[in-house]
Formats: sequence, structure tokens, C-alpha cells
Amino acid sequence: MNFAANLLIIIGFIFIALVIIILAIFIIYLLIFDRNQKMHSILRNYPALGRVRYFFEKIGPEMRQYWFNSDTEGKPFSRDDYEHIVRSAKYKRDVIGFGSKRDFEGEGYYVRNDMFPKLTEELKVDMETMALTQRYLLIKDPLFSQREEKLEEDESSAYLLHDDDAIVIGPNTRHPFVLKGLIGMSAMSYGALGKNAITALSKGLGIAKGTWMNTGEGGLSPYHLEGGVDIIMQIGPALFGIRNKEGDVDWDELKRKSEIPQIKAFEIKLAQGAKARGGHIDAEKVNPEIAEIRKVEPYKSVDSPNRFKQFSDVPAMCEFMEKIREATGKPVGLKMVVGGNDSAEELAKYMKETGKGPDFITVDGGEGGTGASYQELMDSVGLPIRSGLPILVSTLKKYGVRDRVKIIASGKLFTPDRVAIALAMGADLINIARGFMISVGCIQTLKCQSNTCPVGVATTDPALQKALVIDEKKYRVANYLITLRKGLFRISAAAGLESPVHFSPKNIMYKDDKGVVYSLESILNDIQKQIDAG
Repeated sequence: MNFAANLLIIIGFIFIALVIIILAIFIIYLLIFDRNQKMHSILRNYPALGRVRYFFEKIGPEMRQYWFNSDTEGKPFSRDDYEHIVRSAKYKRDVIGFGSKRDFEGEGYYVRNDMFPKLTEELKVDMETMALTQRYLLIKDPLFSQREEKLEEDESSAYLLHDDDAIVIGPNTRHPFVLKGLIGMSAMSYGALGKNAITALSKGLGIAKGTWMNTGEGGLSPYHLEGGVDIIMQIGPALFGIRNKEGDVDWDELKRKSEIPQIKAFEIKLAQGAKARGGHIDAEKVNPEIAEIRKVEPYKSVDSPNRFKQFSDVPAMCEFMEKIREATGKPVGLKMVVGGNDSAEELAKYMKETGKGPDFITVDGGEGGTGASYQELMDSVGLPIRSGLPILVSTLKKYGVRDRVKIIASGKLFTPDRVAIALAMGADLINIARGFMISVGCIQTLKCQSNTCPVGVATTDPALQKALVIDEKKYRVANYLITLRKGLFRISAAAGLESPVHFSPKNIMYKDDKGVVYSLESILNDIQKQIDAG
């Protein structure tokens, strides 16, 4: 017995000694290597401290996100922004306590409350359409152990618009697109997002009903169709999904796509806010399946051109849209970024003179997101949505064509108040991308471009995608959208409106940093005067 015990002690000491020796050899090797390598100056002089420095630099974003940034200062989404979306998605709750963290001394927009708000029963909402989801009920939230939660079924109103307020895109096409939800999913391609993410989004949006998802320029995948949700198929300059071997439009393939009942409209992508250029997907993401969907070669990096080679001016672009509309019978729109007061001038003028043009315009703000772009394009090219949207609306009004086209606004419009302000500025519908990404599991690691997303959202790596459980995340997507719609009706009631479709400039006020208040109506009138003056 004593011999066995002594033997174990000896083996233990030998093992520990070997570990120490191996560790010492490894450290000595690193010291020698670091002092002689030529890439990093600090490691040549201070090998040990340099290694510590690079370690903390590596984990810096995570440390700032969870420890050092305040609740309201993180970018691109603060901790409060992020948690607002997660609470809505996970618990179907969006209440907070004690008081707002907004800086009321700073400038910003406010919804003008009415002295006599609408009662719940006075709201004009479709209360017959219900949505059955699942949500978590928080039971305990201890400090040193995992929180205790229970998953339960939850049935509620889907908070869709009343039939009288339904939005119709392309009323004069053979197949108009009728919508009872004001909010849909912005363009996110399969390939930029993995199949689990796209499937969960499709199914969640299908559960919520009355909405749409945009395929992004990567083409229509089977995963977009999984949930039965309505689809806006985006067509980018590379014509992914409808291109032939020469890179031109395959009109037969376009016709086949248009015969899919879920596809309700087509969108020509000129630009997006985070990259006023063509898209990019790295070679490792272009697996055989994605290559087949996009009609490109597998395992080769793919770049979209900066613009369509099929047209280079407004008349040719409108003729291209007319050809798609005639071939498909469905509404055709365009996605653009407003860069200045005259960005939409030529388009609006042509629409007035010819009667031709898009059925809808998606206007994207410079604060929008993307899977991969360049810093100079993200930060400095294209106006933010609260500048670009009024310019577009004012230009269309100048030429008397505003009522002919529906406007979809996008650019961090992920809360009811942001949506309400955009509607008051003239939007008819709202696109959201990153809000839905967060609802499906995104934790803002900012690695979308690397195919190494640790939660399986922005990656095509099968091993990483296992983190995203479709049958759980689909309910979070539905809960987030339903809670967002409910909040939009709630803020409408506070403004004295029976439906959010009635938001107008008179319902919004702007306060500057000195406390002086202006109506959005007066601000937009000034913008209209600038546009009218040319």
C-alpha cells in the first residue's frame, strides 16, 4: 500500500517536473525566436511583455464590449441597443425600469405625444391574425450560476395592419405585392450568412406573418423559402442567380424564378449604405452549393462590379426594369444610397416625363451594415438615413411622382421610435438587417468578413453553424418582430394615431443641444425649398 502510494507520488513529481521543463524550453524558444524575428519591434526588445501586450490587444474588443464601454457608448450597437433586441427576441418583453439612459441634454428627435392618446380598443389593428411562438420565462438569475429559465408557448396578435391600411407595391403590375406588416428583413445573402441563420430567419418571419425577406444579391437559396415567407429577390450587378455563363441575364432563369409563388418582387441593387460598390465574398465561403445558387465557380473569390454593365444612365436603367417587370409580371424596385441633394433628381424627372420607373425605392443610410466592406466606404460614403430619406422624398414630390412609388427605408431602424421617425419622414416601409441578426444569435464579434463567426450566423463553416439551433432561434426572430410591431402601435397611440401608417412630420419634434425645439415639418419644408431651388 505504502509502496503504491510512494510510486504515485514519484510519478506525480516526475510529471510535474516534465511539464515545468517543457514549459521552460518553450519559453526559452519563444524568447530566442522573438528576439531574432524581424516583424515586431517590441518583441525584439521585450519578448515577455510584448507577448502580454499582444494578448490583451487581441481580447481588447471583448473587454471593451463587456467591461469598459458604458451601456450607451458601444459601436455599432451599444450594450443597451443589443440587450433591447435580445430581450424582445428571447422574452418577448421590452420594458425597462427606473428611467431612460438617453442624454436629454443632447440634440435629437422626439415623438410628439398627444394630450388625448388613443385607447387600445381605438387602434386600427388586425386583431384576428394570431402568431404562436415560444418565449423564455426568467425564473431565477443568480450571480454565480446559470440563470434558470423556462420555455413556454405564447400566442398573441401578430400586430398586423388593418386590411384598410395594407401597403400595395406595384398596383398596376400583373401581380401586385400586398403587405400588412410595415417591417421586413433587409438584404442578407446566403453565403454571407449560413444556411442555419437564413433558415431560422425565414421560419421566424413566416411565424410572425405579414412580412418579407430580401435575398440579398447572392441569389435565391432553398433556405430563404423554408419558412413560407414572402420574398423580394435582389439582383445585383453580378446578376447572381439569374446569370448565364457569359455573365449576362438568363431571361429564362429569371422567368423560372418569378414563377415561384413566394417571390413577390424584384429589387435592382445600385448600392447599399455600408458599401457604395459591388459586393464581395471570400473564396472559402464559395462552396459548391453557393456556387450553384449564384451561378459561379466554386472556391473562387467573387466580386460584383461597381455597377450594372447593362445600363449606365437612368433611361437605360428604367428600360431594364421595364423588361424585368414585363417578363415576370411582378413589381420591380431599386436600392440606392443618397449622396447629395441631387442624387434622385434625374430619376424623378425621368419618371415624370415618361411615366416609367420603379415600383418601389429602397433607400439605405450610410450607417447600415454589411458582411464585408472597406473602412473609407463604411465611414464616409453616402448620407445617413435621416438625411438621405428626406432628400429622396422631397425630390419625388418636386416632380409630382411621390405617390407612384413606395419607399423602403433602412439604416439602424431597429426600435419602434426609430421606425416611427422614419415613417414620419416619408418612408412607407422599413428594412432591418442587423436587428434580425442579433435576434438569431449575433453577438457583435465583428468577424462577418472572416467566415469565423463563433455563433454560426455569418459563416458557412458547418462546424461553427452547429451553434445556431434553428428550432430555437426561429421563435426569437418572430418574437422580436412581433414585439417591434406592438411597440410601433403603442407609440402611435401615444401620438394620438390609430395606426403607424398615419405618422407624418407634424408628429415629430427636433431639439437641438441648446434646448430649442423645431418641428420636423419645418425642417422638411426647408429641405423641400432647397430641393425645389435646385
